[in-house]
Parts: sequence; C-alpha cells; structure tokens
Amino acid sequence: MQTNELSSLYGDAGSAVQPGASGVTAELTYLGAILEAQKEEMERDPNVILIGEDIALYSASGVLGKLDPKRTWNAPISELGFSGMAIGAAITGLRPIVDLTIASFVYLASDQIINQAAKLRFMTGGQVRVPVVFRMSMWHNGANAAQHSDRPYPMFMNIPGLKIIAPATPADMKGMLKSAIRDDDPVIVFEDNDLWSRKEQVATDPDFLVPLGKAAIRREGSDVTIVSIAGCLLHALPAAEQLAQQGISAEVIDVRSLVPLDRQTILASVGKTGRLVVVDYANRTASAASEIAAIVAEEAFDTLKAPIRRVTTPDVHIPFSPRMERPLYPNKDEIVAAATGIMN
Repeated sequence: MQTNELSSLYGDAGSAVQPGASGVTAELTYLGAILEAQKEEMERDPNVILIGEDIALYSASGVLGKLDPKRTWNAPISELGFSGMAIGAAITGLRPIVDLTIASFVYLASDQIINQAAKLRFMTGGQVRVPVVFRMSMWHNGANAAQHSDRPYPMFMNIPGLKIIAPATPADMKGMLKSAIRDDDPVIVFEDNDLWSRKEQVATDPDFLVPLGKAAIRREGSDVTIVSIAGCLLHALPAAEQLAQQGISAEVIDVRSLVPLDRQTILASVGKTGRLVVVDYANRTASAASEIAAIVAEEAFDTLKAPIRRVTTPDVHIPFSPRMERPLYPNKDEIVAAATGIMN
C-alpha cells in the first residue's frame, strides 16, 4: 500500500503527489486547484480566456489577480451560443475555457461541441485546430433532481475528436486542467461536486502538468482490480481498505482520463489479479464501466478467474428526495460485495 500526501484526502491509501520541478507544494482544495490552474494558465498565455455564466464573479472575487477583465466573458444563459462563440475564438487563435457550470447543461451545447469542436480538425484536413476546454460539474446527493444530476461523459466518449478527463484529486485536477488548456484539441473536463472541498498538497510550480491519457494506480494489490471513475475513488479506496481487513488484496486504479483511456494499465492489472470490478456513477447502460468491461473481456478474457462486475447507478432518473437519491449511487459496501462475490 502506498502512503503519502493523499492520506488527508482518502485515508492512508493513494498515489504520490508529484511536486513539480520546484519541489514546492501547498495545500489546495479541489476547487482551489481549478482556480489556480486557470489563473496560472491565464498569466502564462495571454490567449487564454474564460467564458461562461456568472464569470464576472471570478474578477469580482479577485481570484484571478490583476488579469485584464476583458479576458473574462460573462455570457447570457445560452449554452449553445457561448459554446459556439468559444469554438470560433479557438479557431482564430485564442484558448477559451468554457464554464458550463452543471454537467446537464452540456446537452444544450452539444451540437456545437459534437458537430463543430470535435469535427473541424478532421473536416479541414488538420488545417484548423480547436484548443477549447469545456468544464462542467456533476452534482449528486444534493437534491438537485433529474434535470441537474446527470453524468454525461459516456455520451461524449462516443464522439471521435474529443478528449475527456475526470480527475479525482486536487493535484490531478490542477495538472490535468493545465494540460487540457495547453492541448490543441477540444477537451471536456468533468468534475464531481463532492470533491470540491477535498484537500491535498499540490505543486505550486506553474509548469506542473499531469498528462492526459494516463491512469493512476492508487493502491497496489494482487487479488482483484477495482477501476474507479471520477469521484468514485472516494468509495473505492475505503472499500479496498475493508477488503484488506478480510484478507483480500485489491488494486485500485483511478482512470483519470476517459478519452484517451489508459487500456494498458487496466489490462496489466487485470492480468495480475484475474478479477475486475468497475465503479462508475453514470447509469449502467452504455456507461464508461461498460466500455472498460468490454475492453477487458475482448483483450484479457484468458486471464480472468471470475466474471467482471460493474457497480453503477441504475438506469433511472435521479429523484429530488435525498432519501431516495442516496442509495442509487455506488458506495463502499456495494464495491466490497462485488469484490468478495468474485473471489471464490
């Protein structure tokens, strides 16, 4: 088991925080890491701008320092409109960060993201690049009801030309968001709102980057692989701890990046353990968990000692009632039950 700075976030299990070239770190919340990444990239590159609803609050709060307020575009409540504006700005040389606020709002912007941002580089034979970032937060256990509680990343995984990340720690969020802003392709950043207040030591180096497309092994094990997507890490690591008390050694992989997906790390882990549990807050059908399960079934079937298990949210709309909502999502006990169920 690896123990390090992530202990304050996830207990005693986690992966080492990379301090960057300077070796200096500071404690940041997940939300603070987002703000720091945006501020540092705006200071580094004058072409980075912010677009979204209530963006004026960034400047008013002072979190962006002394940056030119003209680089923060406070947009009307028209996700399709300002997303299209951001894509046009990206084509002409800017690097917009679009704050869509709640992930369910991305449906309104989906035509611009899917038909324009994702396809323009291909349709122009590489002559046009679209360096735009779309940020959005996924809400649950907050009585936000059906129209504000979706986790749409599986839908966008089906669209060629998009990169999709879902960091689960402050350090990864800062490093991956900075990498996304510097990337020449459109990147969608999904964040879990229940991670916002989580803290850990994060590199202060303005060139601290975490590459897209690489998973992190949060805990090493030999009996079962638990693949965690986004905020499910909050349950996967405690589940691994409980399994260890039962004599079961669980390896926990935080995918971090959904597109590109680090297939090699997942397949290598399953090749070692012979068992797989995938944990995903999204609805079960056509989920990220389904894709990962399919990859392992196709490419590592001969290494499996037991059937693959998915721990997901059922295919239902999220109710307003907190007492009805909370039991729908994956939790530690469900992960433990899935893992123990394939040990015999």
